[in-house]
Amino acid sequence: MTFLMDVPASRKDSDELHDEASAIAEAIAIKRDRLLASLVLIAGAGFVVSLPFALRAGAEFFLPVTAALVIAIALVPLLEWFERRGVPSALSAGLCVIIFLAITAFAVLSIVIPAIDWVALLPERIHRVREALEPVLNLYQSLERFIDRIFAALPSSETGGRTVRIETPNSMLGLLTTSAPHALIQLFFALLVIFFFLSGWTAMRKSTITRRGSFEGAMTTARVIQQVVAATSTYIGTITLINVSLGALMAAILWWLGMDSPLMWGGIVAVLNYIPYLGPIASALLLAVGGLITFADPWQAILPPAIFIGLHTIEANAITPLIVGKRVHINPLLILLSLSFWAWVWGTTGALLAIPLLIILKTIFAAAGTPDIAGFLFEHGTLTHAGEEDDGEEEESPRGAQQAG
Repeated sequence: MTFLMDVPASRKDSDELHDEASAIAEAIAIKRDRLLASLVLIAGAGFVVSLPFALRAGAEFFLPVTAALVIAIALVPLLEWFERRGVPSALSAGLCVIIFLAITAFAVLSIVIPAIDWVALLPERIHRVREALEPVLNLYQSLERFIDRIFAALPSSETGGRTVRIETPNSMLGLLTTSAPHALIQLFFALLVIFFFLSGWTAMRKSTITRRGSFEGAMTTARVIQQVVAATSTYIGTITLINVSLGALMAAILWWLGMDSPLMWGGIVAVLNYIPYLGPIASALLLAVGGLITFADPWQAILPPAIFIGLHTIEANAITPLIVGKRVHINPLLILLSLSFWAWVWGTTGALLAIPLLIILKTIFAAAGTPDIAGFLFEHGTLTHAGEEDDGEEEESPRGAQQAG
């Protein structure tokens, strides 16, 4: 009888030991998960902090590659249009590169060649700018003399003067000689990236989708790729059409006003309009300088920037939101942050790439899902509530048992 009573007791003790061991193993697993998540969070924060400096330091490599990839993604619909008509992938990629080069060359030549003539005429017509701005210059000189008199009346503690060294700027020929080969090498490298990306696009997309381990993963990958291409190409194509139309309309108005090189000014307006906020301001200032150089009457010189400001106000507040807003919606705060970030990293070219890169990243994050870091920050992640529900249930169970008793 004693032996038979000891058997259930030993079995009960073994069950309690098993439950205790399971609880210890679960606690260790929770702590391990929290430690791994913490390490991942620290590594991710370090990567995010160091990435801008790496991109800025390696701009000679990252800038042409990034620009080429953005352009290639925008050219994917044109590539697929050629492929649907039986054109081989390599030939389709070559045709896309040729079309892109033709459009770019026309835009650059329509701006650069007239700009050279404007630079040559600048010394002859600078007196018009001075005459038109004479009231403003006189006001500035009066204010400067007033400030100088105030500082001259104050006691000076300096015993010696400072020597200022002014370095003579390099000549235009020397600048072109040193920078042109480097720019040509980067351009050739970017064109190669565009060509090989487009020529292998179809095979690369199929391989990426078929290598996924599950049907759901393959469908998610296909959806992400399609959404990135559609959003990027739609935005760049629509904005290009709007900017070209605005530049053409501005060129026609300037031709009617009698301003020299209206095609150049229309190209400048179209190119700078790719940069949100800052581009239109630069266009208005350049048109004001051009108006002062062209027209002797100050009121007539104000017409080009005033007309552009009116057209841009209509375009930015009515046309672009009506066309682009239905397809691509971006928070203005994100636009400003992206513009300032990429302009700091890569200058003017980075400012041009800011919105396409923002659209690509936004589309990828929206299609791939929210990372766990977002759950951690909003108290729904691995780092904060792992295992707390079970603890709460264990704490509530004795109370429930007492209430039931």
